[in-house]
Amino acid sequence: MDPLTQGALGAAFAQTGARPEKLRDASVLGALSGMAPDLDVLISSRADPLLFLEFHRHFTHSLAFIPIGALICAGVFYYFVRRRLEFYQVYLFCLLGYASHGLLDAFTTYGTQLLWPFSNLRVAWNLISVVDPLFSVPLGLLVATTFIRRQRRWAIFGLIWCVSYLGFGLLQNQRAEAAGWALAAQRGHQPLRLEAKPGFGSLLLWKIVYEADGYYHVDAVRTGIEIRVYPGERAEKLDTASHLPWLVAGSRQADDLERFRWFSNDYLALRGENEVVDVRYSMVPNEIHPLWGIRLQSDAAADAHVSYFTARRAQPEQMQKLADMLMGREVTPGIQ
Repeated sequence: MDPLTQGALGAAFAQTGARPEKLRDASVLGALSGMAPDLDVLISSRADPLLFLEFHRHFTHSLAFIPIGALICAGVFYYFVRRRLEFYQVYLFCLLGYASHGLLDAFTTYGTQLLWPFSNLRVAWNLISVVDPLFSVPLGLLVATTFIRRQRRWAIFGLIWCVSYLGFGLLQNQRAEAAGWALAAQRGHQPLRLEAKPGFGSLLLWKIVYEADGYYHVDAVRTGIEIRVYPGERAEKLDTASHLPWLVAGSRQADDLERFRWFSNDYLALRGENEVVDVRYSMVPNEIHPLWGIRLQSDAAADAHVSYFTARRAQPEQMQKLADMLMGREVTPGIQ
């Protein structure tokens, strides 16, 4: 999730393991350690545009790395608090904060390598958006209250809020998936796989993406008191042999395509003549206007990488559609 939420949760974890007189130090150490795993964003390369995709939410987020990551944090932070805390106390607070990060990220949709080095599976439980103020603001307020009053119970309330909210996310995810399966059945489709992903900043609006008959279908589902479906668009599943017949096996671009396929869990489609996009994410949940993708070149050298692009700037009409869906209003239907 976003750094502030990660810091707040790390602080809450550390606060629950601290005595009142150590709560403020625990809060700071837990918050900093809770944000530390995202330093993996510094692993990047101008020559290899996909390197950061491979290493974000990689080893720094794994369960096995938690004791090591906490030890690194403790080694850095101990210098600043050595007059107030023993090293084992610093390590404990850093351990609690660091441990919260990968687990929280796994509840989102992006994918987190919790099981590294034993598996490169990208765990994504799809229960919360990467940014959700309704989750983050109450948690932050309870953590701040703990810091000010030096009373652990507020941190415990914060963790109870987190568990309750994620439990509600599970319920909403199941409702959205059920609506997606029902919609596919109405169309006469038998999906090979189907996922429901929360929309940006909300557990009310969900994106349904499923694979059937060589196509990816994307739709939006509003899980209010009543379920409302917003039919969307579809895109043909990428077939490298037919869509990119000029791509040379064993070339750097072919290898990059497979790396992007792994990152995208093979939810790939071709846009235009040479752009491969991840259909799982879009600003408007029932549209295929991807947030990111890769661009290949038919005349590229054998050792040339693909280029990576993003399209995260929403247009006014997209924001209007998104607002209409959140409010349960009519919108222009997608292409079926």
